[in-house]
Amino acid sequence: LNPYALAEILAINRPENNFSFPWEVKFKINQNDLESYIQAANYINQSEADLVILEHEFGLYGGKGGDYIITFTEVLKKPLVITFHTLIDDPGNEYGIVQKRLADSATAITVMINDSVQKLGEKYDVPEDKIAVISHGIPDLPFGATEYFKRKKRLTGKTILGNINLLSDSKGIEYSLEAVAKIVKGKPNVLYLVIGQTHPVVLAKDGEKYRNYLKKLVKKWGIEKNVRFINEYLPLDELLEWLQTIEIYITPYLNPEQASSGALAYAIGAGKSCISTPYLYAQESLLEGRGLLVPFKDSEAIAKAVLEILNNPEKRADMEKKAYQHGRFMTWSNVALQHLDLFQAVLDENINHKQ
Repeated sequence: LNPYALAEILAINRPENNFSFPWEVKFKINQNDLESYIQAANYINQSEADLVILEHEFGLYGGKGGDYIITFTEVLKKPLVITFHTLIDDPGNEYGIVQKRLADSATAITVMINDSVQKLGEKYDVPEDKIAVISHGIPDLPFGATEYFKRKKRLTGKTILGNINLLSDSKGIEYSLEAVAKIVKGKPNVLYLVIGQTHPVVLAKDGEKYRNYLKKLVKKWGIEKNVRFINEYLPLDELLEWLQTIEIYITPYLNPEQASSGALAYAIGAGKSCISTPYLYAQESLLEGRGLLVPFKDSEAIAKAVLEILNNPEKRADMEKKAYQHGRFMTWSNVALQHLDLFQAVLDENINHKQ
């Protein structure tokens, strides 16, 4: 591995969106054009790249179940490390079949939670020594900066709850908003921030149907002064400012099999009080007092968890400290070193196989 060489990025592009990519992107793969995947693999084969890191998430790649990416791996001649952001529970359906073939093609696989190692072994027959658990990377943020950012956002005197997402109905935000309607009866200064634009795939299919539904609920429950929608895709610096403004971070997601969450990872790393439904990533991430878990689709439980945090300052402080300490292992610099160790091991193995 050459420490002086920058990584090149190949990005998925949807022609109808015509994304504007930064200079690091050297090749655009047209999502629904199989030939584009072949060209991308050949581009890499002819490059000086040591290995390829493939980020896999469903809905990202074209074809049946996203199977165009399999053709890419078949043409590719470089060692391949795949990061699975989601694991399909049924290896026999069209998505699971794609995932199985990708797992077989990889030199190594990274996942973000231990449960994924077990699932890859039991359901996809992937040997454990082929899998590395590496945390979702996060920025290294200062601890306890909330009041500063509340002043900056002119929100002093408010108790800030919220979440930052690409909005879709799988996020379960309506349950958080219903919880707000219950909380404000005793805590009228609560403000819930729904930050982020609607997911582009959802927007193309359904428009702002879900956001408008949430706004109708806000009006129905009379909490217009307690909820603010920020319908923007924020650059990182602004996103981090809003993250540090939030005091209690809530992920009321509805998919129990969700095996990663950048939003929750960032909140843990910022030392926030976190409340979440028990999807897989949250179950592992909020262990040992780092946050509170509530049942799926249960606004009453969310409200009780918020009040438990607000009414118990010592417990809240302990939770935030534990979350922040755990987050030190997840900073980008630490995660980068873990990846570097893995990449070197992959390259060493590849050299040994050639000898």
